[in-house]
Amino acid sequence: MDIKPITVEELNKYIKNKIDGDEFLNNVYVKGEISNFKLHYTGHMYFTLKDEKSLVKCIMFKSYTGYLNFMPKDGMKVCVLGSVSVFERDGVYQIYAKAMKQDGIGTLYETYEKMKAKLEAEGLFDEKHKKPIPVFPETIGVLTSSTGAVIRDIINVSTRRNPNVRIRLLPVPVQGPGAEKEIVDAIKKMNEEKLADVLIVGRGGGSLEDLWTFNEEVLARAIYESEIPVISAVGHETDFTIADFVADLRAPTPSAAAELAVPNIADLKYTIDTYNTKLKTALKRKVELMKMRYEKCMTNRVFKEPLQKVNEYYISIDNFIKSLTTSITNKLNKSKMSLSEKVTRLDALSPMKTIARGYSITEKDDKIIKKAENLNIGDSISIRYIDGKVVANVTQKEIK
Repeated sequence: MDIKPITVEELNKYIKNKIDGDEFLNNVYVKGEISNFKLHYTGHMYFTLKDEKSLVKCIMFKSYTGYLNFMPKDGMKVCVLGSVSVFERDGVYQIYAKAMKQDGIGTLYETYEKMKAKLEAEGLFDEKHKKPIPVFPETIGVLTSSTGAVIRDIINVSTRRNPNVRIRLLPVPVQGPGAEKEIVDAIKKMNEEKLADVLIVGRGGGSLEDLWTFNEEVLARAIYESEIPVISAVGHETDFTIADFVADLRAPTPSAAAELAVPNIADLKYTIDTYNTKLKTALKRKVELMKMRYEKCMTNRVFKEPLQKVNEYYISIDNFIKSLTTSITNKLNKSKMSLSEKVTRLDALSPMKTIARGYSITEKDDKIIKKAENLNIGDSISIRYIDGKVVANVTQKEIK
């Protein structure tokens, strides 16, 4: 008996019709923990609802998200009201959520928040502990899986920005049991052997569980203690791990980490060329300015007639000498007149003038005798006249 096969489309459509016709599945009320939450640019929300044993994909269209009074996120426990249907193209059944309310915080997310609060209280996230990223690193150390898009993106971006930069990869697992220990060992190896100037620690996106390795305390402390600056590039732009908070720099994606770590040679060349042009322009303006100042100086009278100032000083000196000579002459003449007046007055008081009028001066022992009582009989005296003197002896003395 030949059985006619059906197409995959027909099978998926049949299953969809069966599920859509189930009254119970048209109005389900399910509780679970949100994981792998994504808010699409269209406004639709995509996420997974899970418990300890199972998970189911969910979607909430924009027409319903506007009624939410909270923003869903990974680790949040919620209750979802909606219907179960099949997406025919992928053959996947999912819950089409119409309403959602919070039902507490998931265990994993609660652990994440507690660890974050603990390390923040210890100061591991403080900006003062952040090391600067080298401006021109020669070697970029990368700790990630050896396969996958992360290392390819980092290599492509880094070599495009600077073909001379070296990429040193230490392959490590980025999820699963013990992954954090291998990443810690790789960080220590990079530091002990000084294998890089800056480290990029990262992986692609995923759910909270997928990224949990980067929330482990041992890895956070290894990043904090690293002497080499560390850039964290875990997941997508909306994903945040404890490694992001403790790292010296957080990049939203691995590609962005490469851009932050490696300077763009083209930009540097452009900057250098710009500075070179500005410098040449500034030097040209400086030379022109100095030339103008030189020409202005050379037209100055000092340079055209350099002895003019000297001659002016000569004239000043001559005038000063003339003034000084006049002053001295006047002073001398004045002194001569004063001396003449004093000589005249002194001459009028001279004893010789008295003698010239017929008087004489009697002296004894070179002393002028004013009274007869000062002489004795027999004293030798001299008598001064206008034309000379005579010596005599006292023979007679009469006192009135």
